[in-house]
Amino acid sequence: MDGEPAHLAATRSGYDAIAGQYAETFRAELEQAPLDRAVLAAFAELVRRAHPEAPVLEVGCGPGAVTAHLSALHLDVRGIDLSPAMVDLARQEHPDLGFEVGEMGRLDRRDGELAGLVSWYSLIHVPAPHRRSVLEEFHRVLRPGGYVLIAFQVGHDTLHLDEAFGRAVSLDFHRLQPDDVEALLDGAGFEPAARMVKAPEPSSAASQVPQCFVIARRPLGGAWAQE
Repeated sequence: MDGEPAHLAATRSGYDAIAGQYAETFRAELEQAPLDRAVLAAFAELVRRAHPEAPVLEVGCGPGAVTAHLSALHLDVRGIDLSPAMVDLARQEHPDLGFEVGEMGRLDRRDGELAGLVSWYSLIHVPAPHRRSVLEEFHRVLRPGGYVLIAFQVGHDTLHLDEAFGRAVSLDFHRLQPDDVEALLDGAGFEPAARMVKAPEPSSAASQVPQCFVIARRPLGGAWAQE
């Protein structure tokens, strides 16, 4: 798309190229990750307690497994992804849920519309200069008392892939430090709620390095758009 940042175009085309193989490789990942499921369950309970009827959004939903899991936890949840191919897969695999193409830095949601927002390994594709504005966008669409959950790989480096699943891509995976993510959330107006770091799991295709889950809340106070 004309005028868009290069990392968005690269991420979109990369995941379009590997969508089917990615979905098949990681189809059972959540089923084999009890700590991940525990974090999602805690997040869902926090959201339901704060705003039982308000909607939730997963940004960077991929083929929709986490969105479907959140729905099974009794959240009114939809998913968005930058990759049209991923959105097509999500719609095919979870036809009872809503998925759309979208950019997490420019959400098509009203101010204060959401009770919760999940970024499950999607912030890792955002270069450092853009992360603060993405988190400020998360803050904009959340109600006071709403929660954000961010999952990411821990580290100081950036993993760059020119090839994945036999396809040519240009994908960057920015490993992040928990303290840095919490500082960014603080700067975007959030207050901390919880943090968990999971040790590497050599048997997992997705967890070869430490993983971190951070839950933060938009503080109470102020008005938001009514439904």
